[in-house]
Amino acid sequence: MIRSNFRDAKAWAEEGLVLSTSSDQACKLFDAALTQFIGWYDDKIFGGLKKTLENMKAADPSFVMGQVMCLGLDLVSLGRTLQADTALKSEIEKLEVLSKQQASVLTPRELSHVKAIQLYADGYLREATSMWDDILVDHPSDMFAIRMAYDSNFSQGRLPQMRDVIARIFPLWKPTTPLYSYLFGQYAFALEETNFYHKAENFSRKGLELNPRDAWATHALAHVFEMEGRTNEGIAFMSSTVKNWELSSLLVCHNFWHWAVYHIEQGELETAVDIFDTQVGKKIHSRSFLNISDATALLYRLELEGAQVKDRWREVFEVCCTYIEDHTSAFNDIHGFMSCLGAKDKDATNLLMNYFDKYIRETKGVSSKVSAKVGSRIIQAMLAYDEERYEDVVSLLYPLRYEIAEIGGSNAQRDVFNLLLIHAALKSSNNYHHRLAQSLLYERKALKEVSPMTDRLMARALALH
Repeated sequence: MIRSNFRDAKAWAEEGLVLSTSSDQACKLFDAALTQFIGWYDDKIFGGLKKTLENMKAADPSFVMGQVMCLGLDLVSLGRTLQADTALKSEIEKLEVLSKQQASVLTPRELSHVKAIQLYADGYLREATSMWDDILVDHPSDMFAIRMAYDSNFSQGRLPQMRDVIARIFPLWKPTTPLYSYLFGQYAFALEETNFYHKAENFSRKGLELNPRDAWATHALAHVFEMEGRTNEGIAFMSSTVKNWELSSLLVCHNFWHWAVYHIEQGELETAVDIFDTQVGKKIHSRSFLNISDATALLYRLELEGAQVKDRWREVFEVCCTYIEDHTSAFNDIHGFMSCLGAKDKDATNLLMNYFDKYIRETKGVSSKVSAKVGSRIIQAMLAYDEERYEDVVSLLYPLRYEIAEIGGSNAQRDVFNLLLIHAALKSSNNYHHRLAQSLLYERKALKEVSPMTDRLMARALALH
């Protein structure tokens, strides 16, 4: 559902969301960019999201909320950090100068957005999220604040908080408010992540009624099918819904990852490899780490299941190695580490671990704390598995499994670490670990009764007795 009536300065002001700029064109392009950001697509009319942002800045180089949006999208979508990106530091400083110059003109809402961006860039994600939450108390229709709070909570693994961002504002929106339909898909995904599967499905389907090409609602429903073990429904849904979509949406690309995971669940590894070759693997050269993490996680899952992925790791690694020093998040670092192991590049493996340790020692904020507490132990466990030290994998991961959510990502994405623990326990020479694997599989079966993968792993566990 591509909108054509983008809001000018007057329309924004009438909604109580004043944009401090003298350029109506900048206001309309701000709306066009926000629409693409929320909808996860590139509007060809505007030349895509990147071009829209460039044109918005050109229309008014001093437009503070325009700068806020550009930086916000980079922080949550590309994972830029002050530690690894000198250009980002310059852009944050420019925003600070602009906001001081316009302090008498900017609204309290706009100034709060500026402060939130500064905090987020400096690693203080929770403090930034609190500022966006505060904005929404007085301005519940501020979709940019909604999405920033939503994404920030997601990246921190704060799933109930992500859900409640939408729950608090949803009753205050009108169906006529621009972007209203996207609330359903966003809320559905958050409901699914907090185990409200039936409610999530209802909101997903309502969102798709309002907007049949809503990648959010499609994504949420894909998760419901996966978490409930309804993989045949998921495969049929993907085939009828996203197969012929243009790959202009990050979430559309990610939905192909879900499609491949369905086939891995079914034991149809060749089909999953084909989806990697034709869809997931082709997107790794984009600037989005979501596409990169999809590729690494998919290859890693395939190898856990015994598939031969051959030289596919090499191309993925060549992309990932350019991010080794970035340390945007524990989630991204872990997936980058997968590529080092997959490509069998010991120099890169050691380099990433050294940079990771340095990052933990020298960086402030919640991201480095999560890296120290959770990320480093997952990386150690993956290295141990690669070196066939399966007992060490169990010792590292089993006490950690209820804290892994802190690295961010969805339940489906983080499930690879549950599978890693189970595979390690099955391969361990310790008989207690074999019994532990069986216990973990019973636990898994209780959550998802119909699961061919669990059944296959259970057969292996029982054969060990």
